[in-house]
Amino acid sequence: MPPSRRSQRGLDWFVFCVADVQTGFGPFIAVYLTTEKWTQVDIGLVLSVAGLVSLIGQMPGGALVDWARAERFVAGIAVTMIGLSALAYATWPILPVVFSAATLHAVASCVLGPAIAAISLGLVGHAAIGERFGRNARFASIGTGLSAAVMGACGYFFSAQAVFFVTAALVVPTLLALRMIASAEIDAERAHGNMPQRQRNKAPVDLRSLLRKRSLLIFGGCILLFHLANASMLPLMGSVLTTRLSEWATVLIAACIVGPQLVVAAFSPWVGRQAQRWGRRPLLLVGFAALPIRGLLFATVSDPYLLVVVQLLDGVTAAVFSVLVPLTVADLTRGTGRFNLTQGFVGTMMGVGASLSPTLGGYVSDAFGSGVAFMSLAAIAALGLTVVWTLMPETRPRAD
Repeated sequence: MPPSRRSQRGLDWFVFCVADVQTGFGPFIAVYLTTEKWTQVDIGLVLSVAGLVSLIGQMPGGALVDWARAERFVAGIAVTMIGLSALAYATWPILPVVFSAATLHAVASCVLGPAIAAISLGLVGHAAIGERFGRNARFASIGTGLSAAVMGACGYFFSAQAVFFVTAALVVPTLLALRMIASAEIDAERAHGNMPQRQRNKAPVDLRSLLRKRSLLIFGGCILLFHLANASMLPLMGSVLTTRLSEWATVLIAACIVGPQLVVAAFSPWVGRQAQRWGRRPLLLVGFAALPIRGLLFATVSDPYLLVVVQLLDGVTAAVFSVLVPLTVADLTRGTGRFNLTQGFVGTMMGVGASLSPTLGGYVSDAFGSGVAFMSLAAIAALGLTVVWTLMPETRPRAD
């Protein structure tokens, strides 16, 4: 039976509220701790610890969701942990507490992402999961944009500390939205990439067998190359904008963040529908192709306002990847019972690429200039596109 309208709407609002809650972290942490007289070294250490825990916890987080077989419960615990982390930041900003809060937030986030994907797959099944992931991306994008504006206003009119109290308060509507999803409508086997009990004649595959799948390794390598090229492009471009048009740099950077979010909100459901009709590979090629084009344009365009327009290509790649990454993972793990563990593996590849990218981009920019840095990142992105073009097979099952 298809899921009820109430459960579908509950998942929409849950994804929206989760994006609201998660927006309270990230850049707001650095701003808040700076107002509390923290040194940049200590702030960087906190952010590095959180990033390291997040990287290490990707696969264990996915494995935990596969093991628990209670997606709503796991998601609720993760959201509560994030709320407690926000309260810890707001009420007691001393080093041991902040380190604990950063670790707690990173661990919870490693579990929350796979839990949302598992709920989505358990509700609608493989045949409709493309459009469902598209809806998830739309509501997450809208939630991120709106909450960034609200929290920025709270920080401006009240204090940076108020951002974390707002984040903690948003946990309440998030849990209420989660309650709208009927647990009876989440198929436990389907949510983990398994076949229905009556069609299944073997236990879920182990991790070693899963990592021997050639198509999964190719996909993970492509994702690593993509994030190695992508993660440092916006920070580098922000530096270029600051040097060329310092008085408007902050406004233009905000436009560079909001513009792609609008593109994602507008096009991600369409991407999900077309992925079911055309297959995954054509859209993956579009997403990968937009990145080297963006890098080349950043290297050659000098007008600051045109650079903001070029940044809209990031919305194209984000709309594709927010849908196609979990969708391809669902394809590759169909019948294995390891959907969420494999999400953790792909998330680890993302984290490795995104962690190395700023160092690589910054080094090349300092040594040879920003133009060469953008060209180098574009070359890495072109390599990823080539691997997808030549080695990545179509993963959509023929039955779909």
